Amino acid sequence: MNPKHVIRSTNDFVVKFANINGSGSASANELFARAILRMGVPVSPRNIFPSNIQGMPTWYEMRVSGAGWLGRRGGCDLMVALNPQTWERDLAEIEPGGYLVYDSSKLVPRGKLREDITVIGIPLTALCSREFDDLRQRQLVRNIMYVGALAALLDVELAVAEALLSEQYRGKDKLIEANVKALRIGHAYAREHYPCPLALRVERAEAVGERIFIDGNSASGLGAVYGGATVAGWYPITPSTSVVEAFGSYCRKLRTDPDSGRARYAIVQAEDELAAIGMVIGAGWNGARAFTATSGPGVSLMQEFLGLAYFAEIPAVLFNVQRGGPSTGMPTRTQQSDLLACAYASHGDTRHVLLFPEDPYECFAFGAQAFDLAERLQTPVFVMLDLDIGMNERLCRPFDWDDSRRYDRGKVLIHADLEAGKEFGRYLDIDGDGIPYRTLPGTHPTKGAYFTRGTTRNAYARYSEAGADYVSNMERLRRKFDTAKTLVPAPVLTPAPETTRVGAICYGSTSPAMAEAIALLGAQGIHLDVLRVRAFPFADEVLEFIADHDIVFVVEQNESAQLRTLLINEGEIAPKKLMRVLHYDGTPITARLIAGCIGEALAERGASPLGTPALSLCKVAS
Repeated sequence: MNPKHVIRSTNDFVVKFANINGSGSASANELFARAILRMGVPVSPRNIFPSNIQGMPTWYEMRVSGAGWLGRRGGCDLMVALNPQTWERDLAEIEPGGYLVYDSSKLVPRGKLREDITVIGIPLTALCSREFDDLRQRQLVRNIMYVGALAALLDVELAVAEALLSEQYRGKDKLIEANVKALRIGHAYAREHYPCPLALRVERAEAVGERIFIDGNSASGLGAVYGGATVAGWYPITPSTSVVEAFGSYCRKLRTDPDSGRARYAIVQAEDELAAIGMVIGAGWNGARAFTATSGPGVSLMQEFLGLAYFAEIPAVLFNVQRGGPSTGMPTRTQQSDLLACAYASHGDTRHVLLFPEDPYECFAFGAQAFDLAERLQTPVFVMLDLDIGMNERLCRPFDWDDSRRYDRGKVLIHADLEAGKEFGRYLDIDGDGIPYRTLPGTHPTKGAYFTRGTTRNAYARYSEAGADYVSNMERLRRKFDTAKTLVPAPVLTPAPETTRVGAICYGSTSPAMAEAIALLGAQGIHLDVLRVRAFPFADEVLEFIADHDIVFVVEQNESAQLRTLLINEGEIAPKKLMRVLHYDGTPITARLIAGCIGEALAERGASPLGTPALSLCKVAS
């Protein structure tokens, strides 16, 4: 088909692969992404997969952006449609003037195609049957074959893809030979039968620089190692499992005694999440730096122990890789749906520290910092990832570490302090910051002991149900939470190029799409100040930002506007001032959606020209 209009773009487009789960397509799609990355062009891939083992639809969306945008843009310029189950849906998603690549081994009725897109048929199944004898091999190399075809169509350097295959299968010559053969067959067919390259193309650039390509779960696992963690108690749950797997892998390299070969760490898989957090709390009470990795359902099971750790004031770190809920919800889809559950975890008046990393670099940095905060504040600390950050590889700046940095163990009395007669009351606020002094087991044979309990007590850890003791303790915990404001990562302000009374707040995985949305709005003459919140409790700058603007949009990925709720509750903000921008279908939020919602809302208020139309799963309301 020859549409009147075709999308023309170099180093700026979206490719989406529609496959069947279990077909081996993920590694081929990743190979294609890495090939473009090696040509110096930033990419941001996202794997959208089902929670079953195989047979269901899966997608792999890749943003190619020479400008460096790493969030989802929205829309699809080139669809590689290889799943008959989702054919109509995939076809409908292509932008007018876009491109469809499909397996033309079987004819597709003309009525199932579109007149406004360029259709490219590659007989992948027929070519594989002709060139390869083994049935299983045919299925696997079919994926590599379409990578070769795409390399020709988009002008991706074939030598780069071949080099990646050689690295991937190093030492397995037969696999290298078969895959390179398939790659070249696909490349040759596309070159022979279609104009190559298309009006969409990749051009070698120098836009990647020194950045690294890693997923947030791996970065968190490494952050835990650098943060001094020696104990992990966990129970496997999607999408957090690879945090502990990464921690174990790094520990085997970095935390194994070189002489004896003995492990200087402990990883214990518990029978359930409740047991896992119990192990972490026990290790923290004994002076070890300990953590667990989980997701929403796991946090639900941990509630009672989290209340104990909060009230008995025991350090613990939790990496919560959020997914869709409620209940089992969408185990392999992304959301920011656990903020309220974690901020107020357990019954009674509890408030927990939450950290919101935006990319793998902050997963590493906050992952390490969380252990300092947990010991300094003597409390559980949550590092709030989500599936998008945790399981998808992302470009980020290289990790850095100051070797002179020392762990902040907080207020710990040692043997010499007790010998010198320093007063010890386990829950006594000597310094006025709400943080008491603690001792570790075995510090002194006769001094510094106390009874750890989850029931009420006085400042010296003696059991008490006196109302005055309870009130005093709760007020001290509130002072400690206020102290936490000064210790957690500060928010990041991105001011508009000109004065504006309109602001926006984002956090975590919404921020890459938010950055591009602001550029889209700026091109329409709509300017906003943007504040990226990086922690709860909220620093004073967050409330000052809201006070300085007439309207503040709060962008998040859940149905109930949980960050907005926290801001209203904790900052006593007038609800009408905070406008919701919500996306919660389980896919990462897009720049077009954010820009459309904000533009439409401001147009309704007469504050700006109409922006891009809002999409159906976006809510904008006061």
